[in-house]
Amino acid sequence: MTKGFLVPKHSAEQELRQIEQQLASYPQGIGISDLEKVLSAAGMVLNRRSLLRRLGVLIESHRIRATGLFKGRVYWPQVPELAKITEPGDSLIPLSEAGRAVRSYVSQPIQRREPVGYKRDFLISYPQSGPYLDDAIRSHLHQIGRSHQGVLPAGTVARQVMGRLLIDLSWASSYLEGNTYSLLETERLISFGQAAEGKNALETQMILNHKQAIEFLVESAEEVSFNRYSILNLHALLSDNLLPNPQACGMLRQIAVGIGGSVYTPLSTPQLLNEYFQRFLDIAAAISDPFEQSFFALVHLSYLQPFEDVNKRVARLSANIPLISNNLCPLSFIDVPKRAYVEGILGIYELNRIELLRDIFVWGYERSVKRYLSTREELGEPDPFRLKYRSALIEVIRNVVVNASPVPLDVDRWTAEHIPNQDRLRFVTLVQAELNGLHEGNIARFRLRPSEFKAWREKS
Repeated sequence: MTKGFLVPKHSAEQELRQIEQQLASYPQGIGISDLEKVLSAAGMVLNRRSLLRRLGVLIESHRIRATGLFKGRVYWPQVPELAKITEPGDSLIPLSEAGRAVRSYVSQPIQRREPVGYKRDFLISYPQSGPYLDDAIRSHLHQIGRSHQGVLPAGTVARQVMGRLLIDLSWASSYLEGNTYSLLETERLISFGQAAEGKNALETQMILNHKQAIEFLVESAEEVSFNRYSILNLHALLSDNLLPNPQACGMLRQIAVGIGGSVYTPLSTPQLLNEYFQRFLDIAAAISDPFEQSFFALVHLSYLQPFEDVNKRVARLSANIPLISNNLCPLSFIDVPKRAYVEGILGIYELNRIELLRDIFVWGYERSVKRYLSTREELGEPDPFRLKYRSALIEVIRNVVVNASPVPLDVDRWTAEHIPNQDRLRFVTLVQAELNGLHEGNIARFRLRPSEFKAWREKS
């Protein structure tokens, strides 16, 4: 506890716990005026100065966190991910000597770690400071991550395992944020729309946002890349209905942010943030190897913290952009221990050292590949006909639903104009089968909105 935040010992801890407990009911944050009202209603009356002192104690001891300055300051419950968590899986990840050194430093008490700010040289020194993954690692990842020969349309491999990927990546990425949904509960939510009992709306929304964001990456694989459109819209999807300021979804932040459990302070000047965000995009887009590109995105989106919140979720899904577009096994983060991941990220924040996160990245990818191969074996090879006419299938089904035209006439006319004669009958049969099987859980495959699907069902 620092001298600036001394609190009388008499009932101090009880008051701190009461403030902490009240904040836990506001996962989207609360301002000082509203917090005063909440505490007063709970029977705890403090003047503004006394309350600020106690909040300072809680922030210094990393029991709560705060963002913003002065009148715009918002107080939040602590992020579970940055608590010290002991998980049996930690010891299963083989660490390099450099990775162990990073872990040794970041596992120290926070008071022994040196406060640091954003260092632009970490970004702009690349590619001179790269590659982050050496030849041996990249060769290994390419060997295990590619299970097919020949050229396929972008996103083909991810679509083959889409059902499994939606569940695994939505669950694992949310779990790393402290979400308490189980893998089975996540599957029920994604597959059947059944929210788990006893879970708050924030957790449910987080998982549904992941589902929508993953569908965006896979279904738009030919357009998504490291550009402003892709990353900003990915953030908008992941942060939907989760930020105190809805206008911040898909926008670079204009406020300062802090990170609980770390001595790292991210960049706060909006102009510089915009400059380095664009520099990140330019560098990432120029990287030719998909695994190097993936890891670079994971590192620097996490480090830059370009958004008010949801930064690491954006980084984890962005790491899949080059894998999906190059038809490599996606990275689901399945089985990655929370503590190991957090310490790897802390190594980036506080030391600009990539080794620990790199060890975790490689191990996590190996786990994803094993799960992917098992899923792919169950599914078998994709239908070549469906693969050949995938874009046409999306277009005609979307046309039918959005225009709500009589199905036989519309499909026949469209097919006659776009499909070779020898394939028309089979194509029409495939379209009719897809229309018969269309439901709210699979409409994203055809880039349809729930409102469009509902209107079509009501008219058909």
